[in-house]
Amino acid sequence: MKLLIKSVKIIDPNSPHNGKVKDILIEDGVISKIGDKIKPDDKMIGELDGKGQSISPGWFDMRVNFCDPGYEYKETIETGLKTATAGGFTGVAIMPSTNPTAHTKSIVEYIINSSKGRGVDVHPFGAISVKKEGKDLSEMFDMHSSGAVAFTDDKHPVNDSGLMLRALLYSKNFNGLIVSFPHDVHLAHNGQMNEGVMSTSLGMKGIPSLAEEVMVMRDLELAEYAEARIHFTCISTKRSVDLIRKAKAKGLKVTADVCINNLVLDDSYLSDFDSNYKYLPPLRTKEDIAALKQGLKDGTIDVICSDHTPENEENKKCEFEHAANGSIGLETFFGLTNKHLSDVLSLDDIINKIAINPRKILNLNIPQIKEGEKTNLTLFDTDTEWTFTEKDIQSKSKNTPYINSKLKGKATKVIHTT
Repeated sequence: MKLLIKSVKIIDPNSPHNGKVKDILIEDGVISKIGDKIKPDDKMIGELDGKGQSISPGWFDMRVNFCDPGYEYKETIETGLKTATAGGFTGVAIMPSTNPTAHTKSIVEYIINSSKGRGVDVHPFGAISVKKEGKDLSEMFDMHSSGAVAFTDDKHPVNDSGLMLRALLYSKNFNGLIVSFPHDVHLAHNGQMNEGVMSTSLGMKGIPSLAEEVMVMRDLELAEYAEARIHFTCISTKRSVDLIRKAKAKGLKVTADVCINNLVLDDSYLSDFDSNYKYLPPLRTKEDIAALKQGLKDGTIDVICSDHTPENEENKKCEFEHAANGSIGLETFFGLTNKHLSDVLSLDDIINKIAINPRKILNLNIPQIKEGEKTNLTLFDTDTEWTFTEKDIQSKSKNTPYINSKLKGKATKVIHTT
């Protein structure tokens, strides 16, 4: 089977053709030729006009929830994969917030086996602790052997410093990765939004930046003591960026990601008490957003993720203080990233943050656009402006603040040999 993509711009910092407009010939799932004006033959199955479009290694979202098993009324693996494909992703990392929790190899294997052959590589994260309760270490090595690529208690932060240290030390035995969600629940104390001028004016209990920063400081100290790798997820404050920047300068083995919502929305969006803007970490200030963007630009923050979190209507359409945190995000991800970050990051930088760095951090194979490589590609347009509507949603849940928002840029096709 052959496919010819004509006149497409290659965006791949690891490719000798990066930045060039080329034809790409694909045969039986392998890039067989890259050149100028490749002529089709009689055996050609299809031809794509890539004029005005770009192609990159397939995008990878390092933080998604597919809710299966246990919460299939929010999302299933099948609907999650359809949503990922619609968003331009060929790979995702799945959080362990399932029921039962992904704290054993059987759940990890279930997720992997249920997603095989669906066009999107699915890589489960295992829980650090049993049931994410923060008391006892999970079967980390068994889960690693079954395919878990990292370990996190998702947004149930590990408050026990001793447990976190033991997890860091234990993970070193097999070069595992501990993912920290930095959030001190005692400092946050049931806060509903960022603590500041807006929370005061709205009369809502705030979550101070300190609740995040104290945990960043703690886990950096623990990782340094253990000489272990650590990844911070959903960084949201200026001081967190500064702390991680200094830790990298010291030579600590630390990486970090930021959610796209914390890059494009600030706490002023909560003025109408719309629960679709309720997130954890909460939407912060414009000053925090500027610091996060600078952190992306200078390499302090390695990855941008969607934090795709489906929720049913009952958990969102209720009083703000009782509403669940989070929103779906795979389908709006690139349109938001391209629209709001193209003045800060080059297209090469964006592809590094959404396709290359996530796989590098998780020790996964990094696809390249060169002859002889299996296809793992995302074809996309950076210029088209479009309006996201409910009809565009492939997810089983509809919780998003971006309905009727104008976005710029969109994935048009994924080509992936699994």
